[in-house]
Amino acid sequence: MPPADPRRDEQPELLPGLVRATLKESQAKARATRERKRREVEIAEVDPVARVLVDVPLAHLDRPFDYAVPAAMADDARPGVRVKVRFAGHDVDGFLVERAASSDHPGVLQPLRRVVSPEPVLLPGVAALTAAVAERYAGARADVLRLAVPPRHAGAEKEALGEQPYGDLAPLPPAAVSALGAHGREAWAQHPHGAAFLTHLAEGGAPRAVWGPPPGADWPHLLALAALGAPGGAVLCLPDGKDVARVAEALERAAAAAGLPPQHAVLTADTGPAQRYRAFLQLSRGSRRIAVGTRAAAFAPVASPGLVAIWDDGDDNHAEQRGPYPHAREVLLLRAAEQGSAALVGGFTRTVEGDHLVRTGWARELVADRGTLRRAVTVTVAGASEHDLRRDPHARTARLPTQVRDLVRDALGSGPVLVSVPRGGYAASLACERCRTPARCAVCSGPLHLRGAADPPACRWCATPAPGWACPECGHRGLRAPVVGDARTAEELGRSFPGTRVRTSSAGGEVLARVEARPAIVVATPGAEPVAEGGYAAVVLLDTWLPLARTDLRTTEEALRRWANAVGLVTPGGRALAVGDPAHPALQALVRWDPAGFAEREAEERRSAHLPPASRLATISGPAGAVDDALVLLAAPEGAEVLGPVPEGEGPDHPERVVVRVPRHRGPELSRALGDLQRLRSSRKLDPVRIQVDPPSLG
Repeated sequence: MPPADPRRDEQPELLPGLVRATLKESQAKARATRERKRREVEIAEVDPVARVLVDVPLAHLDRPFDYAVPAAMADDARPGVRVKVRFAGHDVDGFLVERAASSDHPGVLQPLRRVVSPEPVLLPGVAALTAAVAERYAGARADVLRLAVPPRHAGAEKEALGEQPYGDLAPLPPAAVSALGAHGREAWAQHPHGAAFLTHLAEGGAPRAVWGPPPGADWPHLLALAALGAPGGAVLCLPDGKDVARVAEALERAAAAAGLPPQHAVLTADTGPAQRYRAFLQLSRGSRRIAVGTRAAAFAPVASPGLVAIWDDGDDNHAEQRGPYPHAREVLLLRAAEQGSAALVGGFTRTVEGDHLVRTGWARELVADRGTLRRAVTVTVAGASEHDLRRDPHARTARLPTQVRDLVRDALGSGPVLVSVPRGGYAASLACERCRTPARCAVCSGPLHLRGAADPPACRWCATPAPGWACPECGHRGLRAPVVGDARTAEELGRSFPGTRVRTSSAGGEVLARVEARPAIVVATPGAEPVAEGGYAAVVLLDTWLPLARTDLRTTEEALRRWANAVGLVTPGGRALAVGDPAHPALQALVRWDPAGFAEREAEERRSAHLPPASRLATISGPAGAVDDALVLLAAPEGAEVLGPVPEGEGPDHPERVVVRVPRHRGPELSRALGDLQRLRSSRKLDPVRIQVDPPSLG
C-alpha cells in the first residue's frame, strides 16, 4: 500500500483559512462602505445648506437650488467650487454660490453628490456680475457662466497647488508705486487731464473716462501704465490676439522698468485650454493682478479690480456670438458700477455709446489737445483741392491717382508705407467691361471672381470655372474688376515701384504681426495691419467707397473706425492720404481728426430716429408662428414700439424678426419682460426664439 500524501491532510485546513481571510476582507470593505455612506448622509453642523447654480440652460430653472452639505464634504464645499448634484434624475454640474444655515424648501434636501474640485473658480463678485449680465441681456445665467469660467483642466490645477486660493493681492513696494506714477504722468502728458486721471486712480478713486489718444501714440504703453497703477488689479479687454500680445508686451516692459515681476495673465482662446486655465488660476489665486485678453476677459477672476478698460469698443469682436450675446463694453461698465472700479473706454475713434457716456456725464473726455493732434498726422483726400485736380484731372475717379504714387515714392525714403484696402484676394467681383453688368455663374448664378492673374474666372459659390464667359446683356467677353483685393493691389504697386519690397497681410491669408523699420510697401486689409517699428512713414486708404456702400446702422461709424485704426499706426508727424469723396462727412472727420464731433452728430441722428443708444432695442427672431406666440406672451413695458415682423431670408419657411423698442430709461423693464417671456416659453416647452438685446447690427 503506497504511503499517504501529506498534502491531502493539509488541504482541508487551507480552504477554510482562505475563506476566513476573504470573509474578513469583505467585512472590512462593508464596514468602510457603511461608514462612508453614514458620513455622507450625516449633514454638516455649520451652514448645512448649499445653494447651487445647476448647469441647465432652461430659463424657467435659472435660479439657485438648495442641497444638503454632507459632513464629509463640509471642508471642500466652499462658495465658488464646482460640484455634482442630482437634478431631475441626472447627475449634472453646478457651482456652489453660497452656504446657508437654513432653507426655505419644506422637504428633505438632496445631498451634494460630490465636490468636483476644492478650487474656488467663481468669485463672489463675478457671480454677481453673471447675474447682472443675464438680466441685462434676457438670457440664462448658465449660459453666462460658460462664458465666465473656462472648462476645468485638472493637470493645470495640480501644477499650481502650492499657491493659496483666493490669495490677497500683496501691495506693491512704495518705490515701484512711485516709479510707475512718475512714468505714467510723463507718458500721459499729451492728454491735458491724463495726470489727474492717473492720480485719482492711484489714490483708490473710480474715475471714468472715454479716451482718444492721438495718431501714432503708443497706446498699449499708456494702457499698461494705467493698469499697473490701479490698486487692486485691472481687467483689460482687447479686440483680438494681436492687440492682446501688444498690451501684454507693454505690461511686461513697464513692470520690469519699475523693478516688478510680471503682473499680468493672458486670457485668450488661442493659448489652448491648459494655458488659459492656468492663467485663470493665477488671477483667481491672486498671484497675478491684471487680466488682459479678448471679450471673455471681461469676467476675469480679479477680486477687486481698480480699473476696467476696453480698447476699440466699436470692433465687432467685442460682441459675443453665443447667447445671450453680451458686449464686452457693457459687461465692463456693469462691473465698474457694481464693484466701484474706474473705467476707461478707449479707441482712436469714439462710438455713439462712448458719446452717450460723455454726454450724460457718466464719464469724462480724455483726449489730446488740438495742437498735439495737428502735429501727430496730416490727413488729406485725393483731389480735394482745385490744385490737385489741375495736376491730375482723374484724382477723384482713379483708383491709384498721381497723389498716391507721389506720396508712396516720397515716404519710402524714410520708412515703410501702409496701403489699406477693404477686401482681400485678387479680384473679389467681376463685371462686363462694356455695360458693367455683374458677371454671374451659368450653373448657380453665383458671382464670378479671380483668384490670381493667371487663373480663369470662377464662381465664388460653386467654384465652377468660366473661361469662356460672355455677357448675357451685350455679348461682350471682356471683364473688369470693380472690387480689387489686396493681392491685385500689391501686384499693381509692385509694377509701379520696381525694386521695392511689397508685402500683404489679410485675414484670408497670412496676417503679419510686425514689419521692420525699412522701406517697404505693406498692403493690408482692415484689422490685419501689422505694426511697424517706429510707425509707418505714410498711410494710404484705397477704395473708401466700398465700406461706405454697406447697408447697416453703423456703416459710416465702422468705416471711420477702420480708417482711423490704420492712420493710428503712422509715425508721429507722418502723413495719410485717402482716395474717395472729399465731401463725405466720415472722410471730413478723418481729415480734421475729430472723432468726438463725428460721434456726436451720429448720436444726434440716432436720437432723431429713436435708435440706440437713445433707446433700448431688442430683436426676436425665429419661425413665424413662434415669433407670433412670443409677441402675444410678451408683457412689453409702457411706450414700447413693435416693428415688424420682417422676413430674415427667402423661401416659404424663412424665419421672421420683430424689433421691440423702448425709451432708454425703460430699458431694464424691457430686459425683465423679455426674461419673463423666456421663462414662460421654456416652462411651456414652446418653440425657441432668439432674443438679442441691443444687437450690434440691424443689417
